[in-house]
Amino acid sequence: MDPVPALEEPLKKVLGPATAKVMAEHLGLHTVGDLLHHYPRRYEERGQLTHLADLPMDEHVTVVAQVADARLHTFASAKAPRGKGQRLEVTITDGSGRLQLVFFGAGVHKPHKELLPGTRALFAGKVSVFNRRLQLAHPAYELLRGDGDGAEETVESWAGALIPIYPATAKLESWKIGKALQTVLPSAREAVDPLPESLREGRGLVPLPEALLKIHRPQTKADIEDARARLKWDEAFVLQVALARRRHADAQLPAVARRPGPDGLLAAFDDRLPFTLTEGQQKVSAEIFADLATEHPMHRLLQGEVGSGKTMVALRAMLAVVDAGGQAAMLAPTEVLAQQHHRSVTEMMGELAEGGMLGGAENATKVVLLTGSMGAAARRHALLDLATGEAGIVIGTHALIEDKVQFHDLGLVVVDEQHRFGVEQRDALRGKGKQPPHLLVMTATPIPRTVAMTVFGDLETSVLDQLPAGRSPIASHVVPAADKPHFLARAWERVREEVAGGHQAYVVCPRIGDEEDDPKKAGRKKPASPEDEAEKRPPLAVLDVADQLAKGPLHGLRVEVLHGRMPPDDKDAVMRRFAAGETDVLVATTVIEVGVNVPNATAMVIMDADRFGVSQLHQLRGRVGRGSAPGLCLLVTEMPEASAARQRLNAVASTLDGFELSRIDLEQRREGDVLGQAQSGTRSSLRVLAVIDDEEIIAEARREATAVVAADPELERLPALRTALDALLDEEREQYLEKG
Repeated sequence: MDPVPALEEPLKKVLGPATAKVMAEHLGLHTVGDLLHHYPRRYEERGQLTHLADLPMDEHVTVVAQVADARLHTFASAKAPRGKGQRLEVTITDGSGRLQLVFFGAGVHKPHKELLPGTRALFAGKVSVFNRRLQLAHPAYELLRGDGDGAEETVESWAGALIPIYPATAKLESWKIGKALQTVLPSAREAVDPLPESLREGRGLVPLPEALLKIHRPQTKADIEDARARLKWDEAFVLQVALARRRHADAQLPAVARRPGPDGLLAAFDDRLPFTLTEGQQKVSAEIFADLATEHPMHRLLQGEVGSGKTMVALRAMLAVVDAGGQAAMLAPTEVLAQQHHRSVTEMMGELAEGGMLGGAENATKVVLLTGSMGAAARRHALLDLATGEAGIVIGTHALIEDKVQFHDLGLVVVDEQHRFGVEQRDALRGKGKQPPHLLVMTATPIPRTVAMTVFGDLETSVLDQLPAGRSPIASHVVPAADKPHFLARAWERVREEVAGGHQAYVVCPRIGDEEDDPKKAGRKKPASPEDEAEKRPPLAVLDVADQLAKGPLHGLRVEVLHGRMPPDDKDAVMRRFAAGETDVLVATTVIEVGVNVPNATAMVIMDADRFGVSQLHQLRGRVGRGSAPGLCLLVTEMPEASAARQRLNAVASTLDGFELSRIDLEQRREGDVLGQAQSGTRSSLRVLAVIDDEEIIAEARREATAVVAADPELERLPALRTALDALLDEEREQYLEKG
């Protein structure tokens, strides 16, 4: 049997089963290679103490400090009635502040002997507050001996001036990870370098084994810089090679070129448009039509601000394909959205959507809807129209993907709100074409350029950043309901004023309200701060809020509810009444987040707005101001002014620029979430590369990767790069690489 390569050696063989178990369960580290790629979060310098003044509450911290004072108190307690209970209070300092450490009972003896005034050590624990003072209760600690007096460092793992501080857990402190790394570090010399030598030398990057040694045991700050620069390139380059190979493979697939005729359906549709397309819509349409005319499948991401007219661009692409004898399918994430799209497409097309019917135009086609909840007869009809080619356009939910659905000649798949769909769903629909159909992916969540290059790196990108003429500005304000209750009362007055002016309003809540109450939550202790109070009560619910509004501040107005658990026919009826102006106020969950288009709705009140993400708030807000009257969006929250949640809401209120907001959103969340981790449940493959800050590296890595793959698609001359790629493309990783 071949020996196992050093970096693939399981940690339980090297470190023992107990430590390996904690590393696997809490940090996701299984092999020597995994541990070598668990990089320090930051470094402490011996001579320079951490700022105790800036410790975050409730977080697990590691600090370097000096013992200023240690006192042992004896007290009586239930367990030690004769005054034999002991508590050790140790005060540590770092020059910027002081922090109290507390040890109780049997745990006082060792620290009482070791933590004498003047002793320096690393301390790790969770920061809490007692008697209005910060403290660490029973912290783990590691003494730092021999500073400055020439004595030998007792713990070899702390040799050198810079102390690496690792992402740690309560079960495994940073210095224990450091000691484990000391054991496996010699294996770093056997790390296989994935970067082509010419690229590494051309960019002046250190070899991989050297980078691993320098990131874990730096002698100087320059060592850290060298190591990080090299490791960032690894992450960016391997990821971009994976994406470049997908683009290359897709470009080899055959597809039917679809060119619209000069006097066909598309021309007839354009003739009946009551407005001219924006410059942006014309430019993006030209890019799409150029792709459709080639004999390789189009793979394009169309991103545009809420209301920038993406649906119009997608519809014209679908009409072009129908013109050329093919069929087009639009996949929507919810039934409400599929019905909404079907309604707006048939309205925009008029008699052009009445193919085969009396009154239908000569070159008309049929536009059918297919959802899971349709009646059997309607469904049979729709399936027949698709199989015979009678229906040129189908709009539906994942019901389109089922085995029964057969197309006559599927030429284009349009996926709306891509992030809601799994890979398998999208691929199943693409598999229904005789040859791979063209693919257009739409999103109204603006994606910064670097994220588009990373997450959707196998797609060409088109951006619609102009709003069509006639769209109105939206004013947004934060309503601090806890600090200023009269602001909330004023918010309901504003809704009444909009309705009195002939308009309509949405009220959005995070929860439906028909869930069973969780008995565990009912017996909860009283939260400590107003922030906790707001965090810990259940989110406001549609059914409760609608009831309170109808009986209270909005009494006399026509109030209806809409949420995901209603039967589809009821949902559709509610949306129709709202669209027809028969309802004044719609109290809804986020089912209205995308695609819902009611130009007469001018106001939106979002309850518990702090429970929504930045991009989601931006999406929701895009439902108002869709007509000629200005829009109003009120973000109601009980979070205190200084909280991070309030700062997030202030950012949303201060700008309508979705790209700016997506940047803020990205900076506030871990990169992992952006790279599909929310869906795949594993850690991000990015450990040192920051998608927002390292734009230049990502762009250059993309260029280099494209050139490497063009010259050697199978990477036959670069076996080490192939190995790195296989490690990246394990099953979970495929999930986010296949988003395109």
